[in-house]
Amino acid sequence: MSTIETGELEQLAADVFAGADPAGDGFDAALWATLQETGLARLTLPSPAGGAAASFLESAVVLQAAGAHAARVPLVETDLLAGWLMSMAGLPVPDGPLTLGAGDLELSPAAHRAAGTLRRVPWARAAAAVVVLAGEEVVVLKPGAFTVGDGANIAEEPRDTVFVDGPFTAAAMSEPVADELRLRAAFGRSQLLAGAAKGALAAAARYAGTRVQFGRPIGKFQAVQQQLALAGAEVAAATAAATSAARIVDADGFTALPARLAVAAAKSRAGEAAGQVARIAHQVHGAIGFTREHDLRLLTTRLWAWRDEDGSEAEWNEFIGALAVDTVRWAGADGLWPLITGAP
Repeated sequence: MSTIETGELEQLAADVFAGADPAGDGFDAALWATLQETGLARLTLPSPAGGAAASFLESAVVLQAAGAHAARVPLVETDLLAGWLMSMAGLPVPDGPLTLGAGDLELSPAAHRAAGTLRRVPWARAAAAVVVLAGEEVVVLKPGAFTVGDGANIAEEPRDTVFVDGPFTAAAMSEPVADELRLRAAFGRSQLLAGAAKGALAAAARYAGTRVQFGRPIGKFQAVQQQLALAGAEVAAATAAATSAARIVDADGFTALPARLAVAAAKSRAGEAAGQVARIAHQVHGAIGFTREHDLRLLTTRLWAWRDEDGSEAEWNEFIGALAVDTVRWAGADGLWPLITGAP
């Protein structure tokens, strides 16, 4: 994957996601099959795990395209989270979509059984495996070890309750990974948010160009143009923050101080943009944009849902503040400017 040009990857991702049905129910198995065939399903995983060992900037391109088309697949969960954990733990990564669960599990190695309840697990009903980080152990649960109670977020994406009572596979990590896992989740969500904001803005611009009032398209009215310009600025800011985070992670890794700041800023800024872009898109569409029959809801409900998932703006802003305070404490005031700007 490293030999493909960014423009070619953008076109490939756009073509793949544009051909999918965003309005269907649940997991899009046909789209997932295409993603696997094209190598986009496990983009950053190493080749032994079935991945393409691509960069996080390349991952950002694909995830933003997925967000813009409201794709119904667990790309972040499979590639950046569950698959990464299994690969790091030296566990074989199974074919199919994967997901990450969180919750307290009772593990009985002697009986080779796990028990417990995991709540709001993304895409659990479609997963080939549910992966849980339990302390310093990576626990893998496959269908047959759990049952699923269907749940959803406001975008109607699966956020299931997983009732665990069955066999498991586990491996201990050689070093703590919880912090990186949290950052990876926020990174992936910020890319999806930036993409969905792009999609909502594009939908609003198209509608403004075709909806006629008082003899001309509403996009000709200055008030509408101003609102679309504001939304465009928000999309640009979210995209810049998310893409910058990808570049910094590629250069420094997730746990380096500049990357931690960049990922936190990307999730916070993309979340802020989500609220503004969704509001403006619905203002431009008027009442029709709120109906179930209109496709705008596929994007705006994801903006609202993803804004709060994997850490809200308040949580990540607090994280940024703590980083700044720690930097001043240990490096003095002169250390703060390089942290913010990336200057040496």
